[in-house]
Amino acid sequence: MNLTDLIGTVAAILTTISFLPQALHTFRTKDVRGISLGMYSAFTLGVAMWLVYGLLLGAWPVVIANVITLALASTILVMKLRYR
Repeated sequence: MNLTDLIGTVAAILTTISFLPQALHTFRTKDVRGISLGMYSAFTLGVAMWLVYGLLLGAWPVVIANVITLALASTILVMKLRYR
């Protein structure tokens, strides 16, 4: 693994892990009052686009991190629509 791949892998791990506390809190409480529908819609679309970008480049740290984040963000977005 070269330095570029190492930096990308560490960045992907950190950004994905940073998202987990909010996701876990939302899953446990189903409290979506503090979540902005506009922000989460834009965020989820952005993550999907990062995933496509990673696939096009063959950048597996980007792909793996965004698959995980997209699954979590999509679930929270669906919860926001369902429990508002």
